[in-house]
Amino acid sequence: MVQTPTFEFEDAFEGLIAGVDEVGRAPLAGPVVAAAVILDRQCMPAGIRDSKTLTEKRRKEIAAALWKTARIGVGLASVEEIDKVNIAQASLLAMARAVASLPVRPAVCLIDGNMKPKLRCRAYTIVKGDAKSFSIAAASIIAKVTRDRMMCELAREFPQYGWERNKGYPVEAHRNALKIHGPTPHHRRSFAPVHNMLKDELSQLALTR
Repeated sequence: MVQTPTFEFEDAFEGLIAGVDEVGRAPLAGPVVAAAVILDRQCMPAGIRDSKTLTEKRRKEIAAALWKTARIGVGLASVEEIDKVNIAQASLLAMARAVASLPVRPAVCLIDGNMKPKLRCRAYTIVKGDAKSFSIAAASIIAKVTRDRMMCELAREFPQYGWERNKGYPVEAHRNALKIHGPTPHHRRSFAPVHNMLKDELSQLALTR
């Protein structure tokens, strides 16, 4: 049974409350994307849930409605930043950028997970918050739809990897394409499958010299 989020956590605080979530920690390619959302409870689209429980069509519909009714900020960390500081720190960086890009400063941020980014407001972490808090669930939808759209755009440049379908996640088809065609500039070189492939290529190159 799908858990229905509530405003229980938001109601514990006063002032503007933003939900914050990120998507894209596991893929082999593409940025990590975060969103911060301050909902208008008087004009809120129906069906807000953890983005993972929604169909792609429904996520897009809710995201479009949220952009019309909520205050939203989006932030990302690039592949280069992921490789430089690691995916966990890059995720926190993307969250901080999402909050900073909100049109107003929230009084409190509710963060999905158990890691807290550095923010200029109070912040509280909620494990599995995208299933418990409406604000975090809304952020999960915006982050997911935004990143999916970015990966579909990249797929037009690199069609052989099927990113319009797998969004950069390490599914078998993506791994096989990576073995055949090698990594692109959008692949995360610090991630084991890509790193090991590059290491093998360097070893083979050394043997041929």
